[in-house]
Amino acid sequence: MIMKKIYLLISSVLCLGLTSCFDLDQEPQGELSTVGAFKTTSEITMYLNMFYQGSVPVSGGGSVNNTAIKTQSSSPSNGIAYGDANSDNLLPNAMDTRLSGRLALSSASELTDYKAIRNVNFLLKNIENCETRNSDYEQCLGEAYYFRAAYYYHLLVNYGGVTWVEDLLEPDAGQMQLPRNTRSEIADRILADLDLAITNLKEENDNTSGRVHRDVARALKSEVALFAATWEKYHRAAGDDFYDKSLTDADGKIQNWLEQARDAAKAVMDRGVWGISRINGNPETDYRDLFITQNLNGNQEVLWWKRYDPSAGICNNVTYYGSQGGGQHGVSASLVDDYLTRDGKPFVGTEKENAKKEYGKELDPDLRDPRLSQTVFMPGQVMLNADGSSTTTFSFPPINVTTYNQNTTGYSMLKYIDIAPTSISENQGHTAAIQVRYADILLNYAEALAELKTGDYETEIKNALQPLRERVGMPGVNFDLEFNQEADYPFNGLDKYIQAVRRERRVEKALENCRLTDILRWAAADELIIGKFPLGALYTGTTLEDKFAGELTDGDGFWLKDGYILSCNVADYPSGWQFNPNRDYLLPIRQDMVGSLTGGLWEQNPGW
Repeated sequence: MIMKKIYLLISSVLCLGLTSCFDLDQEPQGELSTVGAFKTTSEITMYLNMFYQGSVPVSGGGSVNNTAIKTQSSSPSNGIAYGDANSDNLLPNAMDTRLSGRLALSSASELTDYKAIRNVNFLLKNIENCETRNSDYEQCLGEAYYFRAAYYYHLLVNYGGVTWVEDLLEPDAGQMQLPRNTRSEIADRILADLDLAITNLKEENDNTSGRVHRDVARALKSEVALFAATWEKYHRAAGDDFYDKSLTDADGKIQNWLEQARDAAKAVMDRGVWGISRINGNPETDYRDLFITQNLNGNQEVLWWKRYDPSAGICNNVTYYGSQGGGQHGVSASLVDDYLTRDGKPFVGTEKENAKKEYGKELDPDLRDPRLSQTVFMPGQVMLNADGSSTTTFSFPPINVTTYNQNTTGYSMLKYIDIAPTSISENQGHTAAIQVRYADILLNYAEALAELKTGDYETEIKNALQPLRERVGMPGVNFDLEFNQEADYPFNGLDKYIQAVRRERRVEKALENCRLTDILRWAAADELIIGKFPLGALYTGTTLEDKFAGELTDGDGFWLKDGYILSCNVADYPSGWQFNPNRDYLLPIRQDMVGSLTGGLWEQNPGW
């Protein structure tokens, strides 16, 4: 009943106030009417509820995907759990279009974030209709600024500088002819919105309200500022067309953004409210337990999360697709190899070669960082039977099947896969969608310090990352011991501090749908993607080959390269991934957006 009332309120306000409103992807159609909406904070809060759902209702009917929140998967190709399939972390059974350099201009999408932004702007233009001014009013105002910032951040990541719109434009075709702001201008306006959100949102000591609060906004501020700084630094160093050429003091701007990232994260840390979760006090399960706990209310690590409850019809398919070790995806060898050994050294040389010969040995928490065996299934771990009625033990990955249970690499995703449900039927999953966790804060802080190199940064980085290591029983950071200088290690040319925090970020945030964004902002496709192949486990000469001998033949629905499993047939990609570094760091803009809709004032992204 409550959700029905919320829907009716949102629908009525949209009809009254937004039915004919401007859209950068549409011609304007009529007059705008405010009709005195938002008299009470209760009404405003109900309106804001649309931004907490998986989709946002829009004018004219229908809805758009809500990019301001992270959702769990209803298919084996999206959501948090499977989102890293657009990167070198998780490999599907077909080459990723962007990584392989085969994106097409014709596939350019509508900028639907503007529809959600329009809904926020409508509220901000009318929120003063509210007859009370108290902390609840300020919370509503803070939420509005937070969500507008989140939508613009999504546009910045995907398209670079776009047009900042905060007024409700008059229905005049001439009003649509607005140029793109620079990426620096968009970043600064996002950060300004987040400052307003921080000022107005409530300070919370736990996550039980279910709403964004001051520390959530600080977390996003640290992420946006770090993104802006590292994008500008590394693309400028690459000399490509993706940095902001309008900046007159780029070094000063980069430093300012890094300082904002550091300070926003530090503000959360200094409160002493949040920490790293140890649900059962077991270093070999605590990391994974965080991602399979159905109710995270009160969890000290989780600042904000979205709950899934099959009994309420709010479900996902994470366990359905992944419970048998498949989902037509597989974890990459690149990710597996990046985890340190248990004593804190790079996994290289003879130790690595020997461990790969016996399937599962390289995943053993006695040998490797225990986060690995909590992210990837290893032999002997508990898993659900196919009917979900009981449990069994994992032995080998299902690389020999052709259904959705197929594993593509020999490494099966364990993170997010629950063994508690009595049924693994479709649309019955309750794996939570964590929006912000304290680990994000620590990682952002550490990376900002590594980039700034001011003060006693070495000690501060170690201290920031220590809780992540302690949870799984790993030794503290030792920059010299961990420094990977192997010729084939992609980041062997980085200094030891930046290399360490990048590896820690990859390992701690594995399969949390942030890897591609990191690759983009580091301008790292040359090192990580171009010319690489989607490789999984070593197969030839291993116990994995012994298990499937006579059942799998190279080239017959199963492919190998240099003895390693390929996630898909690469016959059409003889040189591996061919991400285009002169084009693919940003997505293309629809042709009508650079033509009639903006009077030619919008320029297409580089290379398109």
